[in-house]
Amino acid sequence: MKPKFLAPKPSTQAFTREARRTPGFSRFDFLHGYVYARWPYLYLGIGAGTHPLARIFGPPFRLVSRLLPPPPADDPDRVTFADTYHGKVVSLDAATQLVTVEENVQLTDLEQAIPYALARDIVLQDPDHIVVLECPCRSVRPNSCEPLDVCLVIGEPFASFVAEHHPQRSRWLSPDEAVEILRAEHERGHVHHAFFKDAMLGRFYAICNCCSCCCGAMQAHQHGTPMLASSGYVGMVDADLCGACGLCAEYCPFGAISLDNGYAAVDEAACLGCGVCLSKCPQEAFTLKLAPERGEPLEIQKLMASAERAAQN
Repeated sequence: MKPKFLAPKPSTQAFTREARRTPGFSRFDFLHGYVYARWPYLYLGIGAGTHPLARIFGPPFRLVSRLLPPPPADDPDRVTFADTYHGKVVSLDAATQLVTVEENVQLTDLEQAIPYALARDIVLQDPDHIVVLECPCRSVRPNSCEPLDVCLVIGEPFASFVAEHHPQRSRWLSPDEAVEILRAEHERGHVHHAFFKDAMLGRFYAICNCCSCCCGAMQAHQHGTPMLASSGYVGMVDADLCGACGLCAEYCPFGAISLDNGYAAVDEAACLGCGVCLSKCPQEAFTLKLAPERGEPLEIQKLMASAERAAQN
């Protein structure tokens, strides 16, 4: 019998069992996922360059990156960093659906909504098991935005793993409490992202409520690593209603809005359809329109209904 201090925690055992049941999930993937979930502040702090260890690991990583360039863009088997770790922009309504779903969900290979080569499943076991975690991105930044407790980890085995390994930085929530956090972050002008990661069993595991000044994924996206997928919508402005106050341009987290001849103008190529402009415009001049070329919205109720219809045919 192992000494108690050497025995894996129950949530680690649950993660291990689920990893073994996940097709194609290697031992390296398991180790990667364990490190990521067990030490997220170290993991993201090194990635952001704010942790002291970044000075040690940064130079050799950059050297290896130069020695091993990525495969050509036209390589059909090419897998990029963004394919392994990415977020899908979701509206407040879509995020609310994800934290209030009342049944287990098994949606696989959602290529139309999650346009990446890997990690595009939604497998929600016990979706009412929700834990809020202090945001690793904000926590590793000096003078970060507040509050810190805005990252919602949803379903098993992830929620229990986070709660058990980070008791000082996390707490359990009811779905209603999760909705309140989403609404508060929406009012602050922050963006809801549904995050997927290959090392997290290749599936959706969390909704992060992100600000462009702290979020590592948003900053990586702005610097050319396409880690974020559009919500499937783009913003539209009614020039007849626009008061040219400039609040939309000030709050747009993706820099997609500017004032053109005294009126707001949306750069559709830069817009990811987060809807922050709608909540900040005092004239209610903005709407969101579907943009099928930007991917299918991640609206869980519609996706579940579509999967049910397909299963019946």
